[in-house]
Amino acid sequence: MTKRDFWDRVAERYARRSVQDEAAYAFTLERTRAHLSPDGCALELGCGTGTTALKLADATSQIVASDLSAEMIRIARDKAEGQGATNVTFVQSDAEAAPDGEFDAVLAFNLLHLLPDPEAALTGIAERVRPGGYFISKTPCLAGSGMSLKFRVLIWLIVPVMQALGKAPRFHRMSIAELERAITGAGLDIIEAGNHPAQPPSRFIVARKPA
Repeated sequence: MTKRDFWDRVAERYARRSVQDEAAYAFTLERTRAHLSPDGCALELGCGTGTTALKLADATSQIVASDLSAEMIRIARDKAEGQGATNVTFVQSDAEAAPDGEFDAVLAFNLLHLLPDPEAALTGIAERVRPGGYFISKTPCLAGSGMSLKFRVLIWLIVPVMQALGKAPRFHRMSIAELERAITGAGLDIIEAGNHPAQPPSRFIVARKPA
């Protein structure tokens, strides 16, 4: 089963799933809004069924949101139509082939650990951020000393079984340090970071491209 097949198959269930940590999600939206420009243009990679792009639509002039899954994009477009959102454009593409151009902000929430080569992807992402613009991301960091024993057992023992059964996607086990090195290695300067939620650590990062 390809990655696209997996996400197409789970799209409807994904769309019905509630946010696991409402407070952490609300904080992510709040901090993201703080770096969006009312007259700017943002690109979201791995937008899923469009919930976050639509929630941020009133914070900037235009959002282009992409996802690998055709089913995710279909659901996202239906949501946009139902909400009357006219400044969000949903396109099907993987992160590496996302729309070109320079954006005031590039967003990637719960995506980098799912990519086959996060470091290479970050190089392409940095090219899409205009000088002085922002890369804003949130990434589960499932390696390193920041993860509790409970989640270590889950990640190392239970998740592999679920992956073998096609019930969970493949992902990279990155530490916070590895993630931040990859982002700075792409030429972006980290200006804000925190774990929201703390367990397992989901690292929220705002990085700026030098002007």
